[in-house]
Amino acid sequence: MSKKKARREAPEMILRVKLDLCSKDGNLTEALCLYNEARANGVQLNVHHYNVLLYLCCPNRDLSKEDEGNLTMLDRGFEIFKQMGIDKVEPNEATFTNLSRLAAAKEDPRLAFDLVKQMTEHGIVPKLRSYGPALFGFCKKGMADEAYEVDFHMRDNGVLPEETELTALLRVSSEFKKEGKVYEMIHRLRTTVRQVSEETAATITDWFKSKIASEIGEEKWDMEKVRKGFLEGGGGWHGQGWLGKGDWRVVRTTMDESGVCRSCGEKLVCIDIDPKETEKFAELLATLASQKEARTNFAKFQEWLQRQGPFDAVVDGANLGLANKHTFSFSQIARVVNELRQISPSKKLPLIILHQGRVSGGPAQNPNNKRLLESWKKGGSLYATPQGSNDDWYWLYAAVSCKCLLVTNDEMRDHLFNLLGNNFFPRWKEKHQARLKPSGDGLLTLHMPPPYSHVIQESKQGNWHIPTVTGDDLETPRQWICATRTRLHE
Repeated sequence: MSKKKARREAPEMILRVKLDLCSKDGNLTEALCLYNEARANGVQLNVHHYNVLLYLCCPNRDLSKEDEGNLTMLDRGFEIFKQMGIDKVEPNEATFTNLSRLAAAKEDPRLAFDLVKQMTEHGIVPKLRSYGPALFGFCKKGMADEAYEVDFHMRDNGVLPEETELTALLRVSSEFKKEGKVYEMIHRLRTTVRQVSEETAATITDWFKSKIASEIGEEKWDMEKVRKGFLEGGGGWHGQGWLGKGDWRVVRTTMDESGVCRSCGEKLVCIDIDPKETEKFAELLATLASQKEARTNFAKFQEWLQRQGPFDAVVDGANLGLANKHTFSFSQIARVVNELRQISPSKKLPLIILHQGRVSGGPAQNPNNKRLLESWKKGGSLYATPQGSNDDWYWLYAAVSCKCLLVTNDEMRDHLFNLLGNNFFPRWKEKHQARLKPSGDGLLTLHMPPPYSHVIQESKQGNWHIPTVTGDDLETPRQWICATRTRLHE
């Protein structure tokens, strides 16, 4: 018998396959039968076997105290973990996360948090999901101080809460009238997400409409400190706390094209990006691209860009050529390229990135298109990415390194762009991406980046504007929460 076949037919592997099927079907009863049978037959269980069993013991819904069957299921989960220790099977992150979920289902967030602490004692780095049962459990029970302790432990271990966690902390802070924490959480949402979900928007609205929100705030404040905070933060916030007193007027509204609120008339600002951040981001892009692309191909492009650049705009040729049409259109690219040249400060042609296949086959063989491509080549504004490459890396790197406009309707949400994180990249994209919208005559209209930042903004007067995910400003206007009140500062 071959080694591969022997491994496949080993009792441990057969048990693994059967337990995985139970996990897929959510069949705890069968999984427990397999577990008991394996123990009776002396089969050595490993961490994966135990993790599947613990996962199945976690209910997929909230339990009531009277739900005896499910409470027994939870107890069985802890018994299985105890046996895991007796068998000297070393737990991993998934083990503790499943145990934390069991503890949360028993409405015991303290135990869930203790289990996370045990992870660090075992040398296991907790993940965001590891903290959820404790954090949400404390928030649900209204144990705000304990929830803040979990939040501190997360950040102390390099785990950053996301919108769901911050909204839970915001909600419990609002419910228990901890206005300083509410202020902190809204600002942390500002730095974590660009536009808030409808759930978060509702939580923020409830806060501004609450009695405590109308009672807190400085009636007289140091305007110089506010201006300084505004300047040091790059604009859009000051961090000096709640300003003013009295009831808040909270409405859903939109902004006009220049960023003026249609409700209160306040103009939103365009928040600066530190040039050093842009340089670091360009370096990150180059590193990632060199790992994903043939190193020599991307290095050649960098050298070419160094010689031919900088450009005032970069065009994602494939995206533009196919926009609004079923067939690839070079004339469509040409119209936008000419428009970009006219508005360019240097009157220079933009850089057009196209895959090699696009410039050598299909519509590229048309005589008119051939002449067009040749003129772009001679002008040093066309770069054909090599066979087998992903042209996304090329046009994005060019736009970032040239600190210029990027013309594409690509939403940049796939795996490639997820590698870039959600801190700097969304801010850069908002300030640099120009998009195209079909007009009534079938042509494309260029939509430039907005002159204001789509992010939570706190004004020098103490007003707040919170963008939501509803609307995209291309097809439908984005919805904002506008929160204002009487300003008592003189």
